[in-house]
Amino acid sequence: MLKYLIEKEFKLIKRNRILPIIIFVMPVVFLLLLPFAADFEVKNIRLVVVDNDHSGYSKRFIEKIGSSKYYHIVASENSYNDAMRNRIERGNADAILEIPQHFERDLVKQKKSTILISANAVDGMKGLMGTAYLASVAMDFSKNISMELAAFNDVAPQQTIQVTNRALFNPMMNYKAYMVPAIMMMLIVLMCGAMPAVNIVMEKETGTIEQMNVTPVKKFYFILAKIIPFWVIGFIVLTLGFIIAYLVYGLIPVGSLGTLYLAAAVFILTMSGIGLVISNKSDTMQQALMIAMFFLVVFILMSGLLTPIASMPRWAQLLTYANPLRYYAEIMRFVYLKGCTISDILPQLSSLLIFAVAANFWAMVSYKKQS
Repeated sequence: MLKYLIEKEFKLIKRNRILPIIIFVMPVVFLLLLPFAADFEVKNIRLVVVDNDHSGYSKRFIEKIGSSKYYHIVASENSYNDAMRNRIERGNADAILEIPQHFERDLVKQKKSTILISANAVDGMKGLMGTAYLASVAMDFSKNISMELAAFNDVAPQQTIQVTNRALFNPMMNYKAYMVPAIMMMLIVLMCGAMPAVNIVMEKETGTIEQMNVTPVKKFYFILAKIIPFWVIGFIVLTLGFIIAYLVYGLIPVGSLGTLYLAAAVFILTMSGIGLVISNKSDTMQQALMIAMFFLVVFILMSGLLTPIASMPRWAQLLTYANPLRYYAEIMRFVYLKGCTISDILPQLSSLLIFAVAANFWAMVSYKKQS
């Protein structure tokens, strides 16, 4: 009996059009792609330098930082305010290193100096690790300078550089401040991405889809009727998220709630469209759920939600541009923590809109209606 049951299961898998592909493709994709993306070592931190000293020691210090694999010096600005306005606020840099005037003189005469590190803590992991790495480089440089001065003056080495850290947009480095918006995004993904994926399949299995196919209802209205309920569900989930974030964690969006709801409307439309495409292409609920979970897990891990995108290999960074979750994760954190307006998130919002139109058009085309 057991032999025939096992044979039956293998025949069912073999006859299924999707399951054999998923069985072989999913392990390959997960093992080859995600270990690179899910790298918790923060690299390629974009650093802007403000050198107020322009001395030999300050140049040596900058060169030492630039030689590290963790940092990429993207620009040099004349003042801290210029660095904030031109780089950090526009999202073109992750941290500012400010070297004070008389940096070299203080090291030589007073045996100490102070540098300022300001990190963009919208991405808490990158902000925390970025300041820690830079402080470590500064301490190492300090030790070298101390030994040089001690050898020259024939005295005992002393610690010469003091580091002052500042976390921008998240001063207390509160982990919840950037994870709670991300969890809201994950809830919307699960509710408005996975649930529509099984919607049409359920009707296929119960036989009601056949009755719908013989009605004069157009495909456009049929797909629209499938999307609207999940649109409402998405807004309810988001609203509950805002309430819980405030009551439990004391988190209030710095930006406008209207901006967040506008971005959510487009994002929910995108995820619902993707879910309906999966549902149209699936024959059973099990098949639809497996495909949905496969894509949603990859989307989440490649969105920058858990690990910074800049720490991924270049080819993986390019793949994230085809991930709608990347853009919505940026919008949630930018509006929630930085107070960005619609004009500030227009590139991300435009990309989401393109995904929404494409996904729902595909859902309408892929639905096979027989009139």
